[in-house]
Amino acid sequence: MELSYPPPLRSKYNHFTSNIDYSMTSPLGINNDYPCKGYLADLKTPEGASVATWAAGSLQKFTVVGSITHKGGSCQASLSTDGGVTFRVIHSYIGNCPLVSDFPFTVPSDTPTGPAVFSWTWFNTVGNREMYMNCASVTISAGSGSGPVDISFSSRPDAFVANVGKGCSTVESIDLEFPDPGPDITVNSLGTTPPIGLCSLAETKAGINSIKNINTGSQTSSLSGKCGGQYCKRVMV
Repeated sequence: MELSYPPPLRSKYNHFTSNIDYSMTSPLGINNDYPCKGYLADLKTPEGASVATWAAGSLQKFTVVGSITHKGGSCQASLSTDGGVTFRVIHSYIGNCPLVSDFPFTVPSDTPTGPAVFSWTWFNTVGNREMYMNCASVTISAGSGSGPVDISFSSRPDAFVANVGKGCSTVESIDLEFPDPGPDITVNSLGTTPPIGLCSLAETKAGINSIKNINTGSQTSSLSGKCGGQYCKRVMV
């Protein structure tokens, strides 16, 4: 599976790419591929030109293509506004990812304007314990504004990282429950479980208890009811 929109760095779908990576569907290697398969250096070259412009606060989508879905799993969409030093989660998809092609999300209304890096990360349900990541160069433009935000962009959780030789792993045959999924979540899972090992987010953050917006289908999820005592709006997916 690979990201096709926005077209990532080194992708055959990116018309700025001259040095195509024909293994974009491969997972990250151990210890040296995170983040973005090592391709962030392209941002300083013509190959790293922006491929999409999104207004802060706008509804957007990313598209994943391919046929080896490993029975889905959990994914995150994240944005970096500091050249890939930090990736802030803008939407978590728990279960059923990437069993469909298009995944909607909202660009946070307070996202800093200017150059940014969009990342799609995926933790597969079956098969080897792996992490997949594709990154695209995008531009964030000023939006119309939508009033106060529940959580500031800079306070959003870091993108979850596991299965890359850092001591944190996911569990096979069940969807990953992100330790800190952020406030924007889509749940479509028959069952979830947290990661295992030295997963600092799981040990030091309790973001899962501050969920404010959950979209969930008719299937059950261990996230049900974990809304920090607040009402959870549920929309069928």
